Amino acid sequence: MAEPARRPDAVEDPPTYDPGAVDRAYRFHRAKRRAREERVRERGLQRARFWTVLLALLVLTAYLSVVVWRQIEQLFGL
Repeated sequence: MAEPARRPDAVEDPPTYDPGAVDRAYRFHRAKRRAREERVRERGLQRARFWTVLLALLVLTAYLSVVVWRQIEQLFGL
């Protein structure tokens, strides 16, 4: 069943204003944005470290292959 209409004299008081709420919200969103930027920067650094280590391993593998090949040639007289 329908509820009766509210009477105009029964209007609720407006909510109280919290002066610190704006500052807290500002700090919260600023920290959130800073954390997001930090994650993006860290992701870029992780990619750079990954490719650097991969390149170093490839160079080391190539170097060891050449050294082993020379040793095999010397040992078997190829």
